[in-house]
Amino acid sequence: MQDRYSRQSRFNQIGTDGQLKLEKATVAVIGCGALGSAIAETLVRAGVGHLHLVDRDIVEYSNLQRQQLFHEQHAKDMMPKVVAAEQRLREIRSDVQLTLTMDHADGRLLDDLASKSDLLLDATDNFETRLIINDAAHKHRRPWIYGACVGSTGVVFPFIPGESACLSCLLPVLPSFNETCDTVGIIGPAVQTTAALQCVEALKWLTGKREAMMQKVHHFDLWNHSRMDVGISQIKRSNCRTCGEAPVFPALSTEGQTKLTALCGRNTVQVVPDRKRTITFDDAERAGKLANAVVRRTPYFVELLLSEYRLILFENGRLLIHGLHDIQQGRKLYHRLFG
Repeated sequence: MQDRYSRQSRFNQIGTDGQLKLEKATVAVIGCGALGSAIAETLVRAGVGHLHLVDRDIVEYSNLQRQQLFHEQHAKDMMPKVVAAEQRLREIRSDVQLTLTMDHADGRLLDDLASKSDLLLDATDNFETRLIINDAAHKHRRPWIYGACVGSTGVVFPFIPGESACLSCLLPVLPSFNETCDTVGIIGPAVQTTAALQCVEALKWLTGKREAMMQKVHHFDLWNHSRMDVGISQIKRSNCRTCGEAPVFPALSTEGQTKLTALCGRNTVQVVPDRKRTITFDDAERAGKLANAVVRRTPYFVELLLSEYRLILFENGRLLIHGLHDIQQGRKLYHRLFG
């Protein structure tokens, strides 16, 4: 075991001291899909001591083309991604400390994770969650590494509180439309390149080599053999509500009500119930039988097949409605089943 990291510690920029820092580090990986699974495996193999893994979804066959921790049986069993990821990561390294969260990454969760992590890595697929990561990271003065990829392209940048503009400075208004893997597709090498660049920046930060970190937003297109680096230091806004002179971290605020969100490019509506309301697996089974749905119960969720819709209810009451993208239709179906 003592030779496990010998090739990495021989790299002068890391060395023995850097390897020890990695072993003591705690990193939060937000998302366990394409980027998240590649990032998690790389960091586990590199010797990072503790990983927090967060994901709200289950493994599907369409994931297997690019999400390297998963295999066909995971998809057949509809296993939660964090659970499937844990199985593979412990096979790779038995002494790794893993903390799993099978839930939507909301303000309360990310606020907590940022308070106890040395670094946050973005492996999400939407700007709403990234803005929450951005606020949580700046509130607790933690760096976070942005990563996004679609088609044959990718974008990477490490946001370090106090040293650069933040994501909110770049996006004062959320874009009304974004290309996604579901709308324009993606190739595996774009995922691997994006994740590799994120992990290099993570290793630099965790081993104390922050002077070597990216200073500009890096964009690449593998298919067209192009790359571009864009500086953002002049974009920083003094009145930014996240990193400005009087920050209030707006993305962290939570309201005590049921929230419905159309997941970008997924033809899926997510329902996150008011935390005071509890919908159990037994409730879901009863509701499904009353609605003449096909009901399947696993240790992780209850699946209801109802007409053209496929509903997945998780233990904490979060519901995914596959087969529609209209929030109002999702609200009607939710209330029809659960009142």
